[in-house]
Amino acid sequence: MNNKKRQMHLNLFIQGVGHHEAAWRHPGTDPANMMDIGYYQQLAREAEAAKFDAIFIADALAINTNVEYGPFNNFFEPFTLLAAVAAVTDRIGVIGTASTTYDEPYDIARKLASLDRVSKGRAGWNIVTSGNQNAAMNFGLQRHPEHSRRYARATEFVEVTCALWDSWEDDALVADRERGIFTDRSRIHAINHEGEFFKVRGPLDFPRPPQGWPVLVQAGSSSDGKEFAARFAEAIYTAQNNLPEAQAFYAEVKGRMAHYGRRPDQLCILPGIAPIIGRTTEEAKAREQELNDYILPEYGLHQLSQNFNIDLFSYPLDGPLPEVPPIESLNGGKSRAQIYLDMARRGNLTIRQLIQQIAFARGHDTFAGTPKEIADHMEEWFTSGACDGFNLLAPNLPGDFHRFVELVVPELRRRGLFRDEYSGRTLREHFGLARPVNRFSRVPAPA
Repeated sequence: MNNKKRQMHLNLFIQGVGHHEAAWRHPGTDPANMMDIGYYQQLAREAEAAKFDAIFIADALAINTNVEYGPFNNFFEPFTLLAAVAAVTDRIGVIGTASTTYDEPYDIARKLASLDRVSKGRAGWNIVTSGNQNAAMNFGLQRHPEHSRRYARATEFVEVTCALWDSWEDDALVADRERGIFTDRSRIHAINHEGEFFKVRGPLDFPRPPQGWPVLVQAGSSSDGKEFAARFAEAIYTAQNNLPEAQAFYAEVKGRMAHYGRRPDQLCILPGIAPIIGRTTEEAKAREQELNDYILPEYGLHQLSQNFNIDLFSYPLDGPLPEVPPIESLNGGKSRAQIYLDMARRGNLTIRQLIQQIAFARGHDTFAGTPKEIADHMEEWFTSGACDGFNLLAPNLPGDFHRFVELVVPELRRRGLFRDEYSGRTLREHFGLARPVNRFSRVPAPA
């Protein structure tokens, strides 16, 4: 009988110099860090020293309309950045974003197999269908493909990519110098895929990754996104900002997994949290206000206008959010738009107040308090069926990450909620996930 206490997973989501939209203006950050690979490497080393499961890098494939007023994402292409991070770390996972709408399965399979090999089994793929509609015109399209079609393509994309990773059986690379046999060709398989979106012969030109497949991560929370997650995802980054809705999301997605022959423990659900930490509650609230004092309303107005597909610049900042188009009519990030709308309606917020609410974490959970209060908050979510851990969205980087490691992590450890040491070396081992069985391993080799 396994009596080991369940412990939460923690990922560090590195986005520029912090997740607060005005972090770049705060005197505790340095915008030049965004272009310095050493900055990302140092954050990763510190997260590894704190025994975090992984670092995570997002990607967007297009600049946003609000770039005049603040950074929209990391500047580095994720695979290049994460390979550099993997070279200076040993245990922490490296998870990067790649789009199923604007990439090709063979190319992504090759890049992720390479990253998994470079990192010795620590790679993860954040699978996105791309919510940024501006990306379309960077890839030869006049408009962003329709939401459900993007998910249909994503389904086939992941199926093809996983088949390509399986196209080499684990013992296919022989390198027998005496016999002059480099590979066992009978254990390298064409996948001969012909579908609606892709035609891929295979096999991949790279041996199977150390983890079998890099860990499959997903972030969508729309109806299509939840079904996709139940079928494929091994970790989910979800935006939840109140406990009952987080519990409902957790139960729904885990409940859908049985339809695909999967168990609930084959998926880690990791909502984002943006903690504002103070030695006292009053200090935390003062830090929250200090950060918000740097907000440029134009940044949030551009962001919300894009999310809701409505021009909010013509409405008074201190007036209510106007009627917006039905969420189902939107072709960008439906789940994020729904979160923003729910926040505005639930709190009867003005446009300015909504901008301030989403400034820290774009609709993820934001909590200001002492280390004990933050640990209490995280423990409540973790033990009440809302999550398997958290994706840390530090408002300022590196300062708020340092505060979390120095003040909150020891409190979580004191409660037995977070590891003292790694028990494995791969990202799959950190998340408690099994290595996938190769689909071709049941094919007998010719006599």
